[in-house]
Amino acid sequence: MKKVFSNIWTKRVISLIGALYAVCVCRLCYFSIFYDMHVGSKTTALISCSLISIIALLLMLYSRKQIVTRIASFVILPAMLPVVLLYFGEWEVIIPIIITGVVILLLSGAGEGIKTAMGTIILLLYIFGALGYFLFTSFFVSSAKSTIVDKGVSPTGKYRYYVENTEDSSNGSTAVYIEPNDADVTYSNVVFTLKSMEHVVYLERPINEQTEVEWKTETRDEITKELDDISRTISITLDRSDIEAFGESLESRLELDDLSIDEKFMLGLTAHDVSPVRLDKLTDEQLEYFNLRRDADGRYYIIDPPADLLERLESTGEENIYITDLDPKSLTLFNRKYEYCILQLNTKMLLRDLDNEKLEALGVSEEGDVMTFNGKVCFRYYVAELDNYFDTESRKLSLDLFG
Repeated sequence: MKKVFSNIWTKRVISLIGALYAVCVCRLCYFSIFYDMHVGSKTTALISCSLISIIALLLMLYSRKQIVTRIASFVILPAMLPVVLLYFGEWEVIIPIIITGVVILLLSGAGEGIKTAMGTIILLLYIFGALGYFLFTSFFVSSAKSTIVDKGVSPTGKYRYYVENTEDSSNGSTAVYIEPNDADVTYSNVVFTLKSMEHVVYLERPINEQTEVEWKTETRDEITKELDDISRTISITLDRSDIEAFGESLESRLELDDLSIDEKFMLGLTAHDVSPVRLDKLTDEQLEYFNLRRDADGRYYIIDPPADLLERLESTGEENIYITDLDPKSLTLFNRKYEYCILQLNTKMLLRDLDNEKLEALGVSEEGDVMTFNGKVCFRYYVAELDNYFDTESRKLSLDLFG
């Protein structure tokens, strides 16, 4: 047995377990940035975290001279900085990991000079990180007092809501928040919920003591008819891929907006005609007036590209620069050539022009939850899915995550 434990390959294999522990700490760091943590039993969490940390520490001490363990010893404490700041108070999780990180850093097989340097850097990270974080959050401290007066889950279990009354110097307010209920990461004793996913669907002043929340299930057809009855001009913004999937070319959606009176006259319009004007309605001569030309395939390209656009595209200007290939920034650079009008790609489509097949392609379920608050419809799953209220797959850093 002694021969086995003294074998270098045994130590190398064991060092991978220490690396796995460091990876788990990094994952906890990731969760601290994008998720709120809700611990069930603090005692259970303390015991579980302590046992795992003790085992990992013993294994890392055994393999402390391996390069993998040395790297892991330098990773744990920096990765715990966001956890300490954002999960401040959850000591049953934080303390065992911090102790493990400190011990393995001090007793790892790295040289004393490296350990001293890393220890100094990590200490400074914690000091300035904590100082900066608490100074930052102090600017966002509100004197208003908020109380959750009602909460629950929709019939399908896809959404959850809470009603919050806020007391402030302006007679307070009542707000209804909706957030996804199917994006939580659940472990045996800990639940992580996505931050900044709540969407305000109702807000009124002053505080309304009456909170009657009702849920019902409606079909896609029923909601389409309801919205159409409210207004026949409701439109949604589509992605380029959606427009092409619906059988429309991007060229047919290029248009000129904000035309001056002289430009309208040049196009044969009157001063009272409403822009925008689609490019496919213009003659070749009219297109050339706007520095545009149409090729044999019906695609529009720039006759004389501006220098800053060529620089951005890293182009010599010898090849055709097509409008539909430009990103928003590049299109803005081209529009600077115009004194008044704006060339744009119209990505909006009227809701009444979307049939069931197109709505399904846009991700609208056949039926779902509708919420009524005090007799008023304030949330429809249909609108939430069309407008992508809850993009649970994306992870974007924002100041809201650190508030």
